[in-house]
Amino acid sequence: MPLVPPPRPATSAAAVPPPGEPAPSALLQANTPEWSVGDLAAALKRTLEDAFGHVRLRGEITGYRGPHGSGHAYFSLKDGSAKIDAVVWKGVLGRLRQKPKEGLEVIATGKITTFAGKSSYQIVIDSMEPAGIGAWMALLEERKRQLAAEGLFETDRKRPIPFLPRVIGVVTSPTGAVIRDILHRLEDRFPRPVLVWPVRVQGEGAAEEIAAAIRGFNALSPDGPIPRPDVLIVARGGGSIEDLWAFNEEAVVRAAAESEIPLISAVGHETDTTLIDFASDRRAPTPTGAAEMAVPVRAELAAQVHELGARQAGTMLRRIER
Repeated sequence: MPLVPPPRPATSAAAVPPPGEPAPSALLQANTPEWSVGDLAAALKRTLEDAFGHVRLRGEITGYRGPHGSGHAYFSLKDGSAKIDAVVWKGVLGRLRQKPKEGLEVIATGKITTFAGKSSYQIVIDSMEPAGIGAWMALLEERKRQLAAEGLFETDRKRPIPFLPRVIGVVTSPTGAVIRDILHRLEDRFPRPVLVWPVRVQGEGAAEEIAAAIRGFNALSPDGPIPRPDVLIVARGGGSIEDLWAFNEEAVVRAAAESEIPLISAVGHETDTTLIDFASDRRAPTPTGAAEMAVPVRAELAAQVHELGARQAGTMLRRIER
């Protein structure tokens, strides 16, 4: 948007110079629009904020020292050639999936705002995520170290999976191949009552829903109208590190570690590893594998019972014959 100065009071016409003589500076100045400082600052504010009302900005966080006393977060984003001030308001900071961290390269989404009084500008951030696989992996390793230091991944916290659960709880998306694979595999091996707690398994709010589902199952009474499961399966299919990120969130890891119900994690494919895998009691390579861990094969148990019965009958017969 072009900057158009406000109209100024008319001035007297400058004298026309004789032919061949250069125009005096007074004539040039008379043809140049005149601004007041306040008018120009206000016009720049309108121009910038209209043009950059929604931007995605990639840069490295610098100058961050934790939340301000007001609860807001102030820092800068920089690259090799420039730096811009940034702010995250208190209400937004609490729900950011990626919290600010000194030195972390991020992609921030927000809007440019200006302070006309000082002709300064900043980006007001609405959301933020690590930039690139390297940033995601660095964040993952740091979070893993922090949670491990609290003892959430210790072996002595692990609970045994019951041999034959009465009820199985499943935390996953209610649609798609994952829940179908789990239910079909359980039906093939040893049918058991299954309670499904539907959740989003990626995107905004997924981590909160998964953590709430784990805690919700734990809050059930064993003899209540909705029986408390004897084992939980938390599952989703494969995907990128961004797709699986909800299962790396601290809320999910803590809910899994605190679960009194033995928990099997089955997130992604065999090569995928998320932080819930370290906090769970067992990790399955796939959702189908989780179903196999949860129940034995009924036909095999029947064969074993038959074999034991035959052995017992044979032993008794030999004793009688003696």
